[in-house]
Amino acid sequence: MLRGQLYVEPSADVSIRILADYSKVDEKCCDAVILRETELQPFFAFHGLTNDGVDQSGFSALKNLSTNGQQFLNSAKQWGLSGELKWDIGGAKLTSITSYRDFASESSQDDFVSVLNYSVGRRGATALPGLPKNGDNITTFTQEIRLQGTAFNDKFDWLIGGFYGKEDITAQGVMTLGSDFQRAVSAGNFGSAAGVNPLFALTALGNGGVPVNAAGANAVNRFEQNATTFSVFTHNVISFTDQFSLTLGARYVDEKKDASFDQLSGTNGACQASVNGVLTAAVPSALRAGLVGLNCFPFVAPVTLTAPAALGGGLASRFLPLPREWANTFKDDELTYTAQLTYKPNDDLMLYGSFSHGFKSGGFNLDPTAANLINSTAVLTTGAAPIYADPRFDSEKVDAYEIGAKATFGRINANIALFQMDMSDFQVLEFTGVQFTTFNVAGARSRGFEVEVFGRLHDYISVNASVTHAKARYDQNCTAGVPAAVVASVALLCGQDLTNAPRWAGVTGITYDGPLNSSGWGLTANMNVSYSGSRRTSTQAVERLSSGAIVPLPLDRQEDYFKINARLGFTDPSERFTFEVWGTNLGNEITRGITSNTPLRGGGGTRSRIAFVEEPRMYGITVRTKF
Repeated sequence: MLRGQLYVEPSADVSIRILADYSKVDEKCCDAVILRETELQPFFAFHGLTNDGVDQSGFSALKNLSTNGQQFLNSAKQWGLSGELKWDIGGAKLTSITSYRDFASESSQDDFVSVLNYSVGRRGATALPGLPKNGDNITTFTQEIRLQGTAFNDKFDWLIGGFYGKEDITAQGVMTLGSDFQRAVSAGNFGSAAGVNPLFALTALGNGGVPVNAAGANAVNRFEQNATTFSVFTHNVISFTDQFSLTLGARYVDEKKDASFDQLSGTNGACQASVNGVLTAAVPSALRAGLVGLNCFPFVAPVTLTAPAALGGGLASRFLPLPREWANTFKDDELTYTAQLTYKPNDDLMLYGSFSHGFKSGGFNLDPTAANLINSTAVLTTGAAPIYADPRFDSEKVDAYEIGAKATFGRINANIALFQMDMSDFQVLEFTGVQFTTFNVAGARSRGFEVEVFGRLHDYISVNASVTHAKARYDQNCTAGVPAAVVASVALLCGQDLTNAPRWAGVTGITYDGPLNSSGWGLTANMNVSYSGSRRTSTQAVERLSSGAIVPLPLDRQEDYFKINARLGFTDPSERFTFEVWGTNLGNEITRGITSNTPLRGGGGTRSRIAFVEEPRMYGITVRTKF
């Protein structure tokens, strides 16, 4: 990574700063631990596999960071330029900030087990020669202009400005199915209930009696999104007296996004045969949904799949929930605003109360399933007109309230705040094990308080401590007004805690920064301890079984924990060189950031679950110099 800047002052009233950076990353990242194995594990041998693909699982695997995947390779390059112009034009100061960034990434990985199920990208174990890369290309341009000044003897501090942004995204998904796909997925979803390898055997019913192997099936899916945003804003502070002031701010935002899904190539004979068998009713009714859903794994399902002639031919996505190409536009605008009253009775105490209305733009779910048919049963049984899911999700809005105080007691500062955030159309991203979905939940709320204390015990010794209590939950009636396509997912969230939102969190630390002794060497020593209470790590906390019963998803919660970090540094008498040794998470607490369903391995009540772990114990040496 390289970074640099150039600063120029052409005159006393003008300054120009130009910044540039470049970075390149090649990493082996990121596999997941099988935290819970499916109860259907014994049936892999029944389907002819000598290995079920999971040798390491459970809490012992989590503790030892033992995984089963084969390779996870990620690379990225990015560069950026930005320029800042500041100009005192007399009576006001003009600031202009212009930036451009170019980002490109590539990812190649196998699935989270050692059998050959599938590969993402062009470097996986099952990838076919000649496939393009799997990854993203993103370019971003922004321009901001601000004008700031004071009036009425500095009683009125004002700011007005405008912002323009343009972002172009191309996201390309590439996947290839492996030689073990049908056997492993049959074992992990049917057990022995449907016979040996039904995902292979049942394709014969739609292919003239000859079964079709899914090995080598692949697709290249491209998503594009072109977004523009424009806003005008103001931020003003009115000082009525030296003790009492009012802050008022507002921003009008206008957003537009054009997005599309196009499949550059796709071939999957097993999927086409499954579609034929289901639409001609040759496949037993109890197995139809599973046969299409699994042989037509959404990331490798061709959009060109056809319906039988008896149904009029054409695309099969008119009758079944299969990927289909789409193009759409998202538009939204919003006025956001804030107000804060501040009272400062003396230099050591400030009291305040604030309200703000915020906005987070909506957009598109860039997944092959985003515009699937949602009334397949009605189309097939009653001839109803097809209804397709809308790939768009709405903008999120938040009303935030806060009251608090900031106080000074000699060398010690203390802040306390009580807050509440009411969120509407809350945006949620979920990975189900077979697809990514982004949808809105009607409402969520976070309410709590935060206390922070920091300051110096001595000229060279500083301390800090903070604690936060927050109750963040989805509303009980969180399905109000959400689209029919996501009601089932949203309903399971109502009344649950938000993901990765512990009720209690805190940190405390102490730092010495001063002379080592009379030699002139400097010493910096720091230790801090952070705490997180129990928190949810999955998008969903529960699932609905085929019987209709709602049961908790296994191992959703991460238990509470402490983490300790420390740093020890020495600076030479010239202050040109600093040598540091450091360690993070010294107790080696292995914690989960995300827990989700293992792809294609177990259904309702028999889920295999994967966990992505946060950083384990890390340590190193840092050398700094300045000249």
